[in-house]
Amino acid sequence: MKQPILFKLSVNAIFLIYSALCVIPLLVVLSISLSDEESIFRTGYHILPVDFSFQAYEYILFGSSPILQAYGVTTIATLAGTILHLILSSMLAYGLSRKEVKYRHIVAFLVVFCMLFSGGLVPWYILITKYLHLKNTLFVLFVPYLVSSINVLIMRNFFIGIPDSIIESARIDGSGEFNTFIKMVVPLSTPVFATIGLMTAVFFWNDWFTSALFIEDGRLYSLQYLLQSIMNNIAYLQGTAFGEKMAVTIPSETARMATCIMAVGPIVVAYPLLQRYFVKGLTLGAVKA
Repeated sequence: MKQPILFKLSVNAIFLIYSALCVIPLLVVLSISLSDEESIFRTGYHILPVDFSFQAYEYILFGSSPILQAYGVTTIATLAGTILHLILSSMLAYGLSRKEVKYRHIVAFLVVFCMLFSGGLVPWYILITKYLHLKNTLFVLFVPYLVSSINVLIMRNFFIGIPDSIIESARIDGSGEFNTFIKMVVPLSTPVFATIGLMTAVFFWNDWFTSALFIEDGRLYSLQYLLQSIMNNIAYLQGTAFGEKMAVTIPSETARMATCIMAVGPIVVAYPLLQRYFVKGLTLGAVKA
């Protein structure tokens, strides 16, 4: 039955309004970050910048905090962590998806058990610092998160959906398990790799808790932790007599919005590139038994 034109227009209008409600707050944040601090208190928030100024970005980029170095640290941790996470999690998931693997049910039970229960923060801290000696190293930002139980299960369910005939044909042609996985399974699993990769990259990019626990060297601070420190310093300065005298030169509201833009920027750029795989990867990886 053909849908009425009025119904289609109403649905499109609803989605346009909803999209605008999602985009407008981001535009307001961008506008505030590019506005002069005094104009914000004088005229309020606007979608377009008022008294255009880069003062907030100059304060963040060229102030006392090494934010560019933190960008480099977070970028390395995000790239290395995401790539290694995909490699290790997919290899474990592929092994659990093959019926001929011995004791795969026991290993799958352990994966699920680790998803539901953990030793807690204190044993984890002792393991990282005393036994693995990762404290104050770049590796601590991504090594503890190289395998995720939920991601392994999503990948396993996706691999189960790949026809066995494809795997068997590769074996008949003399292909080994690793070669079959790289050349046959991985190309067919682009949606789930893109989905898990995006979620993992967002996690690594937004992680500040690890730096708060294990990093004392300022040169290894992650971006999110450093931005939080910048905002705390701004709040501290505003609460002192020195800050009251220098209130005009310390951008508080605009700097806060500039930190949001700088933190969310790379993810906003990456998401549209992977969006077409996102829903497909989640649904195919979740509904298979």
